[in-house]
Amino acid sequence: MKFSFEIVPRTEQAFEQQYQFVSTLGESISMINVPDIQRFDIRSWETGAKIDRNKYHFVPHFRATDFSLQSGEIFRIIEENQLDHVLLVSGDPPEGIKRKFHNTSVLDLIRAVKQKYPAITVHAGFDSHRSGIQDECNYVQRKVDAGASSFFSQPFYDIRMIEIYAEHLQGIEMFIGLSPITTLPSMNYWEIKNKVKFPKNFKAEHDWNIDFSNKVIAMAKETGFNIYFMPIKINLEDYFGKLNLERGNQLKHGNAEDNKNRAQKAPCFE
Repeated sequence: MKFSFEIVPRTEQAFEQQYQFVSTLGESISMINVPDIQRFDIRSWETGAKIDRNKYHFVPHFRATDFSLQSGEIFRIIEENQLDHVLLVSGDPPEGIKRKFHNTSVLDLIRAVKQKYPAITVHAGFDSHRSGIQDECNYVQRKVDAGASSFFSQPFYDIRMIEIYAEHLQGIEMFIGLSPITTLPSMNYWEIKNKVKFPKNFKAEHDWNIDFSNKVIAMAKETGFNIYFMPIKINLEDYFGKLNLERGNQLKHGNAEDNKNRAQKAPCFE
């Protein structure tokens, strides 16, 4: 199994601080995800120069609605930054009028990137909260057909839902999102903004989130899915100090397919 850690590029200093913390976790973390957030000035792919890519897979996020396929802008970014991993998502409508908005579907973007760069690893997202299980699983399969090879989820708070998705998406590489919620305002935000239906036993408390995270990690070790640590707003040392991060037999830089893709990276950018 693999652990991925998300670092939000709010500022240069904030990014450096979180990156330094990741380095204290040793070989537990093998991937670093960087979302691309409209209200921040730092673009996800620009942070690659700050990451030791011999130690971590660097996975910048791209929103489909930010790119016109005809312009070739995303291809330029991929080549200039020598990216071998990308996470492609649909993207929300722009906040205000500062950014252009394109009617590019994430399926078309996945297909175009994978066709141009066959050796690149294309990740995509899935969201257990936005629709029914069948609809979301069908959407995941359409992304697989387009060229995506693994999926990062929105955070889960119900172990039963993880079991269901792990069963229905068996054979597809998954990263289950974990993002502790320890305040009622945060809980309300997730309920309203992201349509999360919390289980009856959920508590917006530190200990509940630690216990839940460890249960999910234990399940991941047994069933073979991976863990995605999303933005964590509680004390990092305290949270990670209580997690069972001991990894299985997974090599630091992934499986044979990952290593093959890495070896083929140079031809990919010709």
